[in-house]
Amino acid sequence: MLIHLDSADDERLLDYTRLTEVQLRLSVEAEQGLYIAESSRVLRRALDAGHQPRSFFMAEKWLAGLSDVFERYPDVPVFYGSDQVLESVTGFHLHRGALAAMNRPKPVDPAELLRTARRVAVLEDIIDHTNLGAIFRSAAGLGVDAVLVTPRCADPLYRRSVRVSMGTVFQVPWARLESWPSGLFQDHGFTTAALALGEDSISLDELAAEPPERLALILGTEGDGLSPETLAAVDRKVMIPMHGGVDSLNVAAASAVAFWAMRVR
Repeated sequence: MLIHLDSADDERLLDYTRLTEVQLRLSVEAEQGLYIAESSRVLRRALDAGHQPRSFFMAEKWLAGLSDVFERYPDVPVFYGSDQVLESVTGFHLHRGALAAMNRPKPVDPAELLRTARRVAVLEDIIDHTNLGAIFRSAAGLGVDAVLVTPRCADPLYRRSVRVSMGTVFQVPWARLESWPSGLFQDHGFTTAALALGEDSISLDELAAEPPERLALILGTEGDGLSPETLAAVDRKVMIPMHGGVDSLNVAAASAVAFWAMRVR
């Protein structure tokens, strides 16, 4: 259903208006159960994962490249117009092809994910959406079966997280924990290993030499790292051996190293 836009003053565009204002985005997502997929590649991955579109939004030049998508969803509005009109709606230049407002899928039970997983990433209070998206991309590429996020962790379906992940947030099963720390992992036979510097930390090489059958790797927030409560509850503390006077890596980089080292062989 193609709808040409002559101006930004259209009530049907509320899903896309003022996307740069974080608080508004969060309130809209909570109230209406939506997220924004940005770029044609990302929205295709969302659709392939079974997520349902509310509408599409793009410059006219991108219509032909997504015509097959519109044929699959003939009743879903496709808003298009000039670059100037689109930028006045979103507040930024739409240069990645297209946006889609998507209905949020129903939340997943974390216990359901743990029943069959062997490698799980747990993200404690990570608030940077770029880091979050990068971690999901590494998880998808390096064999992590599921990602669990703590109650205060940023939203994996926030626009920047989705974009940085290249849509892999739709590929890797994930769920939000209701409380943290949690005994859920021990209940399902997981060894918990926190990436943290400490006198009692073992090398990642040591853990990889005798890998647990089921492992939950826990990564902490960008500033303070993992909480004392978490460190007291885990089975192991693990550190990545470093050189050149560097004591640690960015959490996204550290996740990639740890996921690769602990991949199921």
